[in-house]
Amino acid sequence: MSIQGSTERFWENFHGPNMGYIEEQYEQYQKDPSAVDPSLKEVFDEHGAPDWMKTGAAAQPNGAASATSADIEKVTSTMKLVEAIRRHGHLQANIYAVGSDERPATRLLDPDYYGLSEKDLEDIPAEWVWPNSPVKLQNALQVVRTLKERYAGTISFEFDHVNNDDERHWLQNKVDAGLFQVNLSNEEKKTLLKRLARVEGFEQFLGKTFVAQKRFSIEGLDIMVPMLDYLIHSASTDKIENIMMGMAHRGRLNVLAHVLGKPYDLIFSEFHHSADKELVPSEGSTGINYGWTGDVKYHFGAHRKVGNGEQSTTRVTLSHNPSHLEYVNPVVEGFTRAAQDDRTKPGYAEMDQDEAFGVLIHGDAAFIGEGVVAETLNMSDLPGYRTGGTIHIIANNLVGFTTNRSNGRSTRYASDLAKGFEIPVIHVNADDPVACLSAVAFSYEYRQEFHKDVLIDLVGYRRYGHNEIDEPRATQPQLYQEIDNHPTAASVYEERLIDEGVVDKGALEELKEEIDKKMKTIYDNMGEHDTDEPEVKERPGGVERPLDEIETAVSIDRLRSLNEGMLERPEGFNGFKKLEKILQRRGKMLDEDNQVDWAAAEALAFASIIEDGTPIRITGQDTERGTFAHRHMVLHDVETGETYCPLHGLEQAKASFDIHNSPLSEAGVIGFEYGYSVQAPEALVLWEAQFGDFANAGQVIFDQFIAAGRAKWDEKSNMVFLLPHGYEGQGPEHSSARLERFLQMGAENNWTVANVTSSAQYFHLLRRQAAISNQEEARPLVLMTPKSLLRNQRVAVEGKQFSEGKFQPILRQPGLTKEENKDKVKTLLLGSGKIMVDIEDTVEKAENHSFDTIDAVRIEQIYPFPEKHLKEILSEYPNLEELVWVQEEPQNMGTWYYVEGILHKMLKDGQIHRYVGRPHRASPSVGEPNIHKTEQNRIIHEALQMSKGGNSNEGN
Repeated sequence: MSIQGSTERFWENFHGPNMGYIEEQYEQYQKDPSAVDPSLKEVFDEHGAPDWMKTGAAAQPNGAASATSADIEKVTSTMKLVEAIRRHGHLQANIYAVGSDERPATRLLDPDYYGLSEKDLEDIPAEWVWPNSPVKLQNALQVVRTLKERYAGTISFEFDHVNNDDERHWLQNKVDAGLFQVNLSNEEKKTLLKRLARVEGFEQFLGKTFVAQKRFSIEGLDIMVPMLDYLIHSASTDKIENIMMGMAHRGRLNVLAHVLGKPYDLIFSEFHHSADKELVPSEGSTGINYGWTGDVKYHFGAHRKVGNGEQSTTRVTLSHNPSHLEYVNPVVEGFTRAAQDDRTKPGYAEMDQDEAFGVLIHGDAAFIGEGVVAETLNMSDLPGYRTGGTIHIIANNLVGFTTNRSNGRSTRYASDLAKGFEIPVIHVNADDPVACLSAVAFSYEYRQEFHKDVLIDLVGYRRYGHNEIDEPRATQPQLYQEIDNHPTAASVYEERLIDEGVVDKGALEELKEEIDKKMKTIYDNMGEHDTDEPEVKERPGGVERPLDEIETAVSIDRLRSLNEGMLERPEGFNGFKKLEKILQRRGKMLDEDNQVDWAAAEALAFASIIEDGTPIRITGQDTERGTFAHRHMVLHDVETGETYCPLHGLEQAKASFDIHNSPLSEAGVIGFEYGYSVQAPEALVLWEAQFGDFANAGQVIFDQFIAAGRAKWDEKSNMVFLLPHGYEGQGPEHSSARLERFLQMGAENNWTVANVTSSAQYFHLLRRQAAISNQEEARPLVLMTPKSLLRNQRVAVEGKQFSEGKFQPILRQPGLTKEENKDKVKTLLLGSGKIMVDIEDTVEKAENHSFDTIDAVRIEQIYPFPEKHLKEILSEYPNLEELVWVQEEPQNMGTWYYVEGILHKMLKDGQIHRYVGRPHRASPSVGEPNIHKTEQNRIIHEALQMSKGGNSNEGN
């Protein structure tokens, strides 16, 4: 803390022995400033040499002293104490409504720890230790008491870890001056009490009406609802269009009722599980659309529009959330970024961070325990993922299910993870409603000022068990003895208002009786009707419709024009010559007799899609270049380092093209992109895995959101997943995208799963996916993409395949039986992906070998399985004896167990079906390349009924 004011006056305060001490310290400071005490260093930085040293006057070590020899030590010690209050006030703050005895004691804020007495503090002028104080103070004792009120009351702060000087000074000045505090009028205090009464009354009504049913009560954290009210009102006043919220179960029903406006009777109806009757919400209740299978009541989200007396409205969205708690975090961030982005113009989408902001409510155990939280926080200031600041609230109930804090985290606070990302932390006692509103007001102001994340650690308790069926006294007996004797938040606030003379005793009881009566009336007026056994609702028609008839061809002239546009460069752009030489070869790919490879097909697909006016967003690890150096969609100037995206220079573009390298994250990034795709249904959103099996790390997002989101919540996504897949001897982690898992989850047309072997097929699939954007037919696409096949000429095809036709779920395998010899065919090979290209290569190279009795087809779309197309093909082989499924994955992986039953139903009398591939294995592949080659050749030769073995050096 700097000591400002008159330098002359400052040095007048040192006498006698202190002058010699100061001279000695200053000489050390001149040699090495870091060698002296930091508080003395600040004095010398501010005031320079003592006046008597400047004038050459000799110190008088034996002169008369008007103060003791410890004067300077008292001042510097006081400065240390003042700084400790700012930094460590939270250690003594009254932030625990219950359970404070578990907190270790600290002396860091005690004057005697610094060798100071109250008399010492009274003798030191206030301006010496707090220059320019925002309030008039006489001495250091008043300074200490004032700062303790600010930093160690029912609200406390941690922001010393914020390294940005402007932010840290802003935060300190606000707290020092008490400018964070919300001041309520008497009427506002009464309204707040009524709000708390409604929150408590709702929970108590549910508890006595629906006994022993899970509701994950908010009680102990009741103030969270008024805090959200405050945020929404502030956003509406500032004309922010969207607030995107995510939260786990705790308090969710209360938030749905009181913040999102979900009618009480709709909530009541979801509680009734009686087999012979069903409660029917009253006529006029606002309907909320859910999917056909639905979900439990405390997983659902909702939307609400909030006006502020003007035409503008703020839309509040609470995301649906499964029991995987914090995994909703990146989804909400994706919602928020999508709401902020303007995708209507070419180039990168233009972001307006004041169009929307996110609010994430975390559990204390989950915030520190779930890795996806750290992944999400890490994205908060990355160009492709930032959302201009999220307000985080930890709903801190001191215990995780039955696990105590000491077993649940290695840190002092649940919030400590945020400090690594330089996020300011505000701790606040949930029993002090005004302090809580002050915390949320301060957080909102910080977000608007700096557009960065901020976190509120809302420290309360959980009045009952993890859910209302649990008995918490078996595992936390002492804590719950304290909770049982602790008044509710509304009761605590009522007592405060009685003391202030704002309300009379009994005011809360009157409010609760009124609320209970209202809810009972609503409940009693709900209709009942007898029902048969309930059935799952029918799926929407769009979900049922196949996508086979969608036209995706693009004229050759249009493709040439787009191709030429992508080969142009800004004037003066110095591209990497070796790369530019490769890219310029694409200029002739569409000419007759030339071939279009995978990378060029993708670029043409993207270009034609944004020309059609559909925006694109693609992210992933190393996606700008492409893991296998095939994409090169962001070019780097070798002289300046500036970047240029060829799709941004297209004159034909009518929508944005966003491409970003992602952080080294899967679950977080996949969740973000899924959220983006839901909020921006008109866009084509793609995520590319570095290797396909990296999708494993995002399995919760795939299982709970992407695969089931529409069936549970009617949440539509058109997202594309590019998962490199194929056995090339790269070992267990770089061979399989775990295709079997996506097929196992395939049902009710929830997504498309494909493994294609042609650049044109990829082109048409991408365009088909763009065509169903924002349509009822929308569904995700899981695509096994190639690695070595990216540059295999058997995958490249001529230009007319792009200008004619569309995606084919089944392709004829090249190189085997001719049309006129189909009556000779006894064996039909079926398979997908790279193994079929390897078979094609082997057939072409085989000498003196006839394949007249064998033919093959490629199943390019595996789910939904093209049964109709395959039946038509089977009818062409009158003497067929067997269907052979060929795959490179182990038998218990890949596609076999998915297709086995389908193929069995297609067999005619006398026909069989069998499997050719690797045996059952625990690991997706071997690790030794030579063993891989031997296995791969065995599969191919066995499928083609050639002699066993073969050249193990064949390229794979």
